[in-house]
Amino acid sequence: MKSKIIISYFVLLVILSTNLCLGQKMENSLQLSGQWSYKLDPQKIGINQKWYEVKNLTFDGKLMVPEFFEQQIEKEFDGWVWYFSEFDLPKQAKNKKLALVFEGVDDDASIWINGRFVGEHKGYSEKFYFDVSDFVTKNKNQIAVLVSDHGGPGGIYKPVYLKFYQTEKELFETKISKSTARKSPAWVSEGIIYEIFPRSFTKEGNFKALINKLPYLKELGVTILWLMPIHPIGELKRKGSLGSPYSVKDYYAVNPEYGTKEDFRKFVNEAHKLGFKVIIDEVLNHCAWDNELVKKHPEWFTKDKNGNLIPPNSDWTDVVDFNYDNPQLRKYMIEMLKYWVREFDIDGFRMDVSELVPTDFWEEARTELEKIKPQFWLSEGTLPEHHLKAFDMTYSWNIYDLFKPILQGERLPNTILNSLKIEEYTFPKNSLRMRFNENHDKVRATEVFGYDGSLITAGLVFALNGVPLVHAGQEVGEKKFSSLFEKTEINWQTDLNKNEHYQLIKKLIELRKRNSKLSLGKISGINIDEKIVAFTNLVDGKGIVAFFNFDRNTKSLDFNFIEELRGYKFDLSKAIGRKYKLDEERMGRPANKIVNLESLGFIILEVSK
Repeated sequence: MKSKIIISYFVLLVILSTNLCLGQKMENSLQLSGQWSYKLDPQKIGINQKWYEVKNLTFDGKLMVPEFFEQQIEKEFDGWVWYFSEFDLPKQAKNKKLALVFEGVDDDASIWINGRFVGEHKGYSEKFYFDVSDFVTKNKNQIAVLVSDHGGPGGIYKPVYLKFYQTEKELFETKISKSTARKSPAWVSEGIIYEIFPRSFTKEGNFKALINKLPYLKELGVTILWLMPIHPIGELKRKGSLGSPYSVKDYYAVNPEYGTKEDFRKFVNEAHKLGFKVIIDEVLNHCAWDNELVKKHPEWFTKDKNGNLIPPNSDWTDVVDFNYDNPQLRKYMIEMLKYWVREFDIDGFRMDVSELVPTDFWEEARTELEKIKPQFWLSEGTLPEHHLKAFDMTYSWNIYDLFKPILQGERLPNTILNSLKIEEYTFPKNSLRMRFNENHDKVRATEVFGYDGSLITAGLVFALNGVPLVHAGQEVGEKKFSSLFEKTEINWQTDLNKNEHYQLIKKLIELRKRNSKLSLGKISGINIDEKIVAFTNLVDGKGIVAFFNFDRNTKSLDFNFIEELRGYKFDLSKAIGRKYKLDEERMGRPANKIVNLESLGFIILEVSK
């Protein structure tokens, strides 16, 4: 499920403590929290009509920033919402630049200052900034922010401020980023994760059929099997005919559609025999309306001003929201997690919408669970603090959100390297990020990125540091989105020798296994062409070099003149990639070091000192 961070009572207190004043001056910065004017744009006409110039514009009212706008306008709205405000420039800091920093906007944001377009950012999950040194004046400045909300809560939901700076590191570095992430078992950092929706993975849709697929998964080469929720699904307020697995009716039971507890236990045992690790999806932020906990412990749930239980947001109508202020709820959840580890010997958990559950609960739970056995905990979130004590890994939405705009020519490919650099500044040292180009929340990569796009983004997922995810069916180029609410099946192809997706992903998995330390590798960019993203990913002088061509034209790479490769050994004949050709016609230079890289082609080479 898509993670939505609800503004906490603590944040509201902070806002109130500033007297709700926009433009609170701080040392070397200017907070822009407070009341902003807003205007809904259901017909999406604001850009054409130049609303960003704020001339003779009638506003719909005021919105508090930071906070989701739906909670304030008291109606559901998905689409375009414009935010407007003014600020006076603080006294200039000598020899420094000025950044406009957004901690988080849901979903996409376009920004204008004084009627001039500053830039846009796509993806709701991470902090971003724009240098606005050349956009501001010494007098009053107008700022317009167009928020494009694709579903669920939306808006400027985290703080926004102006800050003088000299380096990017100043903007992103925190006390947390100076710390070191918790150390994970080698099988986690060196793993290849494979996500399975049992309902759609086979025609039978049960654990027995999953067992029969284990040899296939072993041949593919993945190592960690992540099963989406295996519990019974709520019937009250159910969505679709089968309901979402993220609407849990009983935390201590197995969905009878999948089989029995003994069937699940046998699946875990058979997976372990073949060398797999098994983690299961747990949904601790909310549960089904007909979960017995709703009747037995109504005090464990969030209530509105009238005392009614409520869902986490207006879109998740099939679930009711837990309130983790209750210590008994916390105790229940920890004991429940222990049950699945002790009774079934699973190897960890993927925690759904983990950002909506207090971090201190996760840290307490992880401490208790580690007393049983070493585990892998995956956070479906992006909070840097999750890496300190509670989780081994977080979602790399920052990279996924760049794929589509890069493929559409709206972003330069090197934006990926910039995002990785900011990641270094933001997250604790040695943080593991899960890289992916599709998962169960997103349209299949072949559909959203196209055939070639799905393959070049897969190559990037495996070439970057972090741990790669393969979403079941992705490896055969599946196009059909697996509905959470209905029965859909993956179109498994019988002749995998003719399936380019399978053959490529299998080779990429083998590459990662030969270079098992790449998850914590050092990424260093190579400047060749603005439409080519190129980099090395190295650990102690060993690793890979990769080149990805996002231009519409073929590009020629002469490895004789790439300075970053001097002193490294590599063999072009053993390269992994697609849409590239060795140039054997040029005279006077070693032919085995010249490559023609076609549009959306890429090449990855193993290198060593």
